[in-house]
Amino acid sequence: MHSVDSGEDVRRQPDLDQLMVSAADGNRDAFAKVYDTVAGPVMGLVRRILRDSAQSEEVTQDVLLEVWRTSKRFRPERGSAMTWIMTLAHRRAVDRVRASQASQDRERRAAALSSETPFDEVSEQVETRMEWQRVRRCVHALTDIQRESVVLAYYGGLTYKEIARSLSLPLGTVKTRLRDGMLRLRDCLGVKA
Repeated sequence: MHSVDSGEDVRRQPDLDQLMVSAADGNRDAFAKVYDTVAGPVMGLVRRILRDSAQSEEVTQDVLLEVWRTSKRFRPERGSAMTWIMTLAHRRAVDRVRASQASQDRERRAAALSSETPFDEVSEQVETRMEWQRVRRCVHALTDIQRESVVLAYYGGLTYKEIARSLSLPLGTVKTRLRDGMLRLRDCLGVKA
């Protein structure tokens, strides 16, 4: 008896194509019947593609909302309503997979960049510190007179004239000390002329 009743119910219900046409005209009751008819198959298809319950539910709702909003695009002469709806569902699920994959790829690239950056910064800091130590060692290897002139020129930012005034020395003497000091620094640091 139960199977006979359900058979009669199916015969009494308008077919899905007619319901879609009515839904396109704004008939909410027709859309409610479309929804009840297709929600299960849409969810099944989407879940097979996404394999995630929460995302599948979300995409299914998006698809059914799209069916409501775009129902005027449905043309029964081009194919069945079920085919049209399942095509929308398939496209939306595949889009979600692609978006998810693109997001994961972006996250992997960002993680790779962020993990490389601190290493590069540390490496650069170590190299700078080692270079600074070499320069300090070479500056300390200069004579006191040369070191004084080099420090005033390169760390103090003074000109030849300002150094000569500061040390009460002739300009030529300051130039000679700086030249000799720079030559010794160059040799100490291994810089080729």
